[in-house]
Amino acid sequence: MLTRSDNDNDRQVRARARAVRDAGGLAQALAKGSVQRLIETTLSEALVLGLLKQGVRKYFAIFGHGSTDLGNVLRIYEEEGATRTINCRNEVEMAHAATALRWQYGEVSAVITSIGPGAMQAFAGSLASASNGVGVYHIYGDETTFGEGYNMQQVPKEEQGAFGRMTAILGGSYVLHTPEAIRDALRRGALAVNHPYKAGPFFLLLPLNTQPARLTVNLAGLPERPALSKMAPADDAALDQAAAMIAKASSIVIKAGGGTRGHDAALRHLAEASGAAVALSPGSTGVLPDAHEQNMHVGGSKGSISGNFAMAEAELLIAIGSRAVCQADCSGIGYKKAKAVININGDLSDALHYNNTVALTGDIGVIAERLAAKCAALKAASNKSAWLKACAAKKAEWAAFKRTRFDCPPLQDEVWGRPVLAQPAAIKIVADFAKSVDAAKFFDAGDVQANGFQIVEDDRTGDTYTETGASYMGFAVSALLASAAADAPRYSIAFTGDGSFMMNPQVLIDAVEHKVRGMIVIFDNRRMAAITGLQLAQYGIEFKTNDRVAVDYRVLASAVSGVHAVFGGDDAATLRAALTSAHAHDGLSVVHVPVYSGADERGGLGAFGQWNVGNWCEDVQDAWIKQDL
Repeated sequence: MLTRSDNDNDRQVRARARAVRDAGGLAQALAKGSVQRLIETTLSEALVLGLLKQGVRKYFAIFGHGSTDLGNVLRIYEEEGATRTINCRNEVEMAHAATALRWQYGEVSAVITSIGPGAMQAFAGSLASASNGVGVYHIYGDETTFGEGYNMQQVPKEEQGAFGRMTAILGGSYVLHTPEAIRDALRRGALAVNHPYKAGPFFLLLPLNTQPARLTVNLAGLPERPALSKMAPADDAALDQAAAMIAKASSIVIKAGGGTRGHDAALRHLAEASGAAVALSPGSTGVLPDAHEQNMHVGGSKGSISGNFAMAEAELLIAIGSRAVCQADCSGIGYKKAKAVININGDLSDALHYNNTVALTGDIGVIAERLAAKCAALKAASNKSAWLKACAAKKAEWAAFKRTRFDCPPLQDEVWGRPVLAQPAAIKIVADFAKSVDAAKFFDAGDVQANGFQIVEDDRTGDTYTETGASYMGFAVSALLASAAADAPRYSIAFTGDGSFMMNPQVLIDAVEHKVRGMIVIFDNRRMAAITGLQLAQYGIEFKTNDRVAVDYRVLASAVSGVHAVFGGDDAATLRAALTSAHAHDGLSVVHVPVYSGADERGGLGAFGQWNVGNWCEDVQDAWIKQDL
């Protein structure tokens, strides 16, 4: 039962929330004097105010007994319009949605769960933000600090701070055992989620009994979001060395990693000034226009004919914003003829991943522009015509190869018992439709993702998001929920397989609840086709990667009121009509597309690199041992 003092406390909380809303932020409220610098409050409100000072006003939450006090503060702040909380049905889903909100829209948010299983779920989902360098706050309930006995759902072990230790492995972590440590916790968190090169999740663990604990807080002393200057080499010595290497080399490949996203102009200037062919990573499509003559498309374990040719044949590698992921550099043997490396990266360990490296550490855009200017002065591209001609021939070969897949008629499928679209043809139709309506594309893990980054034809950063860092099944469909929280939402389409969709189908309910306008396209081949293909390629036989259970996803999705579900059909014309119908709906739409899986090679786009898995390990490792880089 509430006491008089509890009511008084709520009124004080409400007054501060209203003042923050009216002023447009905590810093502004402090400047106006509508909020006092020194206040007495609970740890829960101190945290909400501290995050507001960093510009964090949006939360994805599943409340439980481990977060009741924090939930009550957020209730008051939302009622006063100072924050917004989006309630979800699955912790993995909301971790993905928060990741997408930062990745797509640049907005930092926080994920809130209870203690135990919910926190475990969100922790698992945070792998996507950690793997892709996306900063998100995670706030979990934690065991009480008095040690009075096991709390329900805590880790049942006679040790202290188990969750704090686990979360510290995946990102920054702080257990708020002492409420007065809030300033230090938020300072560390601000740097972790806003780090310019190695952002990731930051975990705040709130013991159940410290959330309502009262403390004196100096709001002026709470940290703001850091404003960091761009860094670059202080002198020109390393840049001059790199430019001379570029001018001398006759064949160069730029490996554009995920860090190049948003540096489109600088990358293009360096490519043109150096005469380098550009091989993309799965996550960097669009950093160079698709039709640009030096864009060789994706290179790596999956890769493309042209991208892998450029990687394998170049004598000089310029790695930019790449962390040498196994699938991006073919487990370290993608650059078979490269004798030296120029590596542009903000992180020292990534910049020095290869031997024989000139490391240019700092901001990618600044360094690439400075290096491009030096290359232009040396006319470094003048001796690369033969190289670029050879690359252009491979790009034409790749285009012709893809066309045979895109023009493939429906193929007779054993499971469906009728001709259905091959997956490359179906994905191309949906990707073209996305471009025609200026929709962002999210690709889920698996065969859809692997074919997708070979197919998309982007001309700018931000048109495609493919979570290849963790390849987390269910990421794409969950990512649509980000638009419910975004200040300026963009229509987005999730490309997902039947398996990935079933990892997070509760997004159907959450999307309707929070008025998401977007589309899910389910490419249904009734199997884990990416793994089936790998099994067949390595061992000649499939094992336990399919089932006999047919699911009518149109009917399933239609069971959720507000979802517009349509059958995508078995041919191109029907699919295009279904996409038009889905896009016209003012809400969430689902399009179910049966796709082919079988022995016909036109059912996929193939692989063109090496990968250190299965019975390929011996050959790949043998090649890696002999690699000088």
